[in-house]
Amino acid sequence: MTFLEQLKHATHASRSVLCVGLDPEPAKFPVHLQSQPDAIYAFCAQIVDATHDLVCAFKPQIAYFAAHRAEAQLEQLIAHIRRVAPAVPVILDAKRGDIGSTAEQYAIEAFERYGADAVTLSPFMGFDSIEPYVKRHGKGAFLLCRTSNPGGDDWQTRRLADVDGQPRLFEHLAHLAQGPWNLNGQLGLVVGATYPDEIARVRDIAPALPLLIPGVGAQGGDAATTLKAGLRKQGDQISGPIIVNSSRAILYASQRPTFAEDARQAALQAHRALSI
Repeated sequence: MTFLEQLKHATHASRSVLCVGLDPEPAKFPVHLQSQPDAIYAFCAQIVDATHDLVCAFKPQIAYFAAHRAEAQLEQLIAHIRRVAPAVPVILDAKRGDIGSTAEQYAIEAFERYGADAVTLSPFMGFDSIEPYVKRHGKGAFLLCRTSNPGGDDWQTRRLADVDGQPRLFEHLAHLAQGPWNLNGQLGLVVGATYPDEIARVRDIAPALPLLIPGVGAQGGDAATTLKAGLRKQGDQISGPIIVNSSRAILYASQRPTFAEDARQAALQAHRALSI
């Protein structure tokens, strides 16, 4: 199946748009795990086991693995997801953004080394920085569009004087993603839950593209507002899919030996708020 087909099936099966972000910080692990040589894998695998029936996707953040020389544990983790939740797509949060042969190598890393179904990208360097990804049949790519961090205002909301109508940069990017850049039909956009009006604006421009929405939970985004702004349905069918990510609120629900059970309870709460 293509990434969008996987997403559709996983969303239907879980009856939710919840995505669990896997951002492992060993200092926040339960004490009994911290001394294990494979602590990052062990922690994340138990989170996956506890939540996989509640989610439409998992999103491991590569920096949290690479910082601890744990890339091999990331490979192991994605293989584990394939075993226990083969229908749930994996979005590798890498935010790559380079051109030419370097971009080709990053695409190999994401899709062949790690076996991800989709990847996050920075489109700042233009179309040739994302082309190696969107030429991959069935593989998804999410472009940073209107991000939830305050610094996003430095660039993303600036007007483009040389484009008809002077759209803001993030609006222009949404037009490109909806149109000429979407070579394999699997392109999506990252928009932050802390800007619901701008989620709605991106959805108006790109009515069918999947939106990856971080910022619900610890960053202050509201689940109900996010659903209203981004999700589009025609009858019982989703015409504009969204993926709402929650990381810290679920991963670090507690540091007790029962952390995985506690994470499931936090995920259940998010699942209820993000049910469709």
